[in-house]
Amino acid sequence: MDESFFLWGPRQCGKTTLLEERFKDSVYLDFLNTEVFMRYQLKPSLLFEEITALLEQSNDNKPLWCVIDEVQKVPQILDEVQRLMKNPKMRFVLCGSSARKLRRTHANLLGGRALRYELHGLISREMNEAFDLLKILNHGYLPKIYLSQQPARLHKAYILNYLKEEIIEESIVRKLEPFSRFLEIAALGDTEQINYATIGRDCHISESTVASYFGILADTLIGRFLPAYIKSPKRRVMHIPKFYFFDVGIVNFLSKKSDIKVGTPFLGKVFENWIFHELVALLHYKEMNEELSYWKLSSGSEVDFVIGDMKVAIEVKAQDNIHSDHLKGLRELYKDYPHVNHRIIVSFVKRARKTEDGIWILPYQEFLKNLWNGDFL
Repeated sequence: MDESFFLWGPRQCGKTTLLEERFKDSVYLDFLNTEVFMRYQLKPSLLFEEITALLEQSNDNKPLWCVIDEVQKVPQILDEVQRLMKNPKMRFVLCGSSARKLRRTHANLLGGRALRYELHGLISREMNEAFDLLKILNHGYLPKIYLSQQPARLHKAYILNYLKEEIIEESIVRKLEPFSRFLEIAALGDTEQINYATIGRDCHISESTVASYFGILADTLIGRFLPAYIKSPKRRVMHIPKFYFFDVGIVNFLSKKSDIKVGTPFLGKVFENWIFHELVALLHYKEMNEELSYWKLSSGSEVDFVIGDMKVAIEVKAQDNIHSDHLKGLRELYKDYPHVNHRIIVSFVKRARKTEDGIWILPYQEFLKNLWNGDFL
């Protein structure tokens, strides 16, 4: 890595641990530290003065790296970063959990002078022997919580800290109570199409407020929209986006689901959230310029995920007995898009098989291995 960059990701996903390991000899500023925050909040130009002094004192020809953690807390610091980036020996890592405040305050986003990366929670490829499907579907993808013996307490603390530090302190919403209620209702609808009217009625808020709240979740990296695939439709298709929370453990806590096992009612939804998490991480980490979407006819036939322009179509089924009813969505999609490269069902089957019309039915372990090895893309 030789270019300055932004690193975004939800809190506790491992950003700080990664940066402390990779940039051991850097100048490190953590704006979660109150003393550090106050110094630079009161006088952002301190950064320019201090870094300039370090550069003049250094006889090393190697670049000087400066890591700024939770950079969004002091938006004005980015003006000083830009000034310093004019020095060819200076590099920055600008780390944060939300770009919302930077955009809202019209902060300097460096005009393309810094690359942009995202860090996600735990993925199957990096866990190896530590991977436990039911554990990750219950505890979620945040490393500390995944390893905890009491994940519910940590999930509660995470939500309370999110409400305090991201919502209250930044004055993002006028009233916390309807937003807190919205969080719970939105979690119940995780993986589903967004129904603004229904959520608004349940939370006693307007549809426009519901839309703004979903925008807040996306901006603060608590979840992301999944758009509908609507290119060249031959039949009427749905246009409404779906929404997925960034961590299934947070979903479980907010929607009061616990001890999810094979055969329990919510297994399908949490399994789908996990596959979504893996797909999003894959596209980001491998820097693939492919959009992730879903496809659904107005008549009801649906495919959970479509990668790119029908390169891969994926249906997720938390079952070990896959039959013809489970294939309907992929078969309907093929009628409209016969150029689709791969049609796949990800499931709990023990062995892979392929139907006569070309649909792969794969165990989730084999699907993920092939996915990360680049066999589908």
